[in-house]
Amino acid sequence: MARIQIPLDVLTSRLNIQDRFAGFRNTSLSSRFANMRPVSEFLDFKRFSKPANFGEVQSRVNYNLGTFSSNYALVFVLLSIYALVTNPLLLFDIVLLVAGLWLLGRLNGQDLIVGTFHATSSQLYTGLLVTCGLLFLIASPFSTVLWLIGASGVVIVGHASFMDKPIDEAFSGEAV
Repeated sequence: MARIQIPLDVLTSRLNIQDRFAGFRNTSLSSRFANMRPVSEFLDFKRFSKPANFGEVQSRVNYNLGTFSSNYALVFVLLSIYALVTNPLLLFDIVLLVAGLWLLGRLNGQDLIVGTFHATSSQLYTGLLVTCGLLFLIASPFSTVLWLIGASGVVIVGHASFMDKPIDEAFSGEAV
C-alpha cells in the first residue's frame, strides 16, 4: 500500500502562516499590544457581513489577522483567564505549584526543621511534585487546553471571516 503524502506548504502557503508567526518572535509584549485597535473598530457591526465565497473568506481572514492581531491576542488571554477561573482546581494547582516553588527557593537548599519534623530539600521538592502532579491529572488540564483552542479558534476565525474590509482597503489589493 502506497503512502499518501500531503505537501503542507501547498496548504499553508495561501494563508502565509510562516511570515505571520515570524513577527511574534521579534516583538516585545508592550509593543505587541501597542497597535491595539479600538473596540468600536473591532466590533463595528456595520462591517459584519456574510462572505460570498471561500476566496473572499481567505481574503478577509488574511486582512483581519494582520489588522486585529493584538485584539485577537487579547481575546485569547481573556479566554485563558476565563478557562482558569471556571476550572478552580487547575487554578489552585497552578497557584500551589508556584507558591511551593517560591517557598522552597527561599530555603536556599537548607533542610526544613519544624519541631521534631526534619525534611531535606529533595524530599520537599518530591512531595510538591507528587502533590501537584496528582492534582494536575485530576484537574483535567487537557480538556481545558482543548476547549481554549476550540473557543479561541471559533471566536477569532469567525470574527476574521465575517468582518468585512474597509472600503478603501477592499479595492487596493485587487487587480482589474
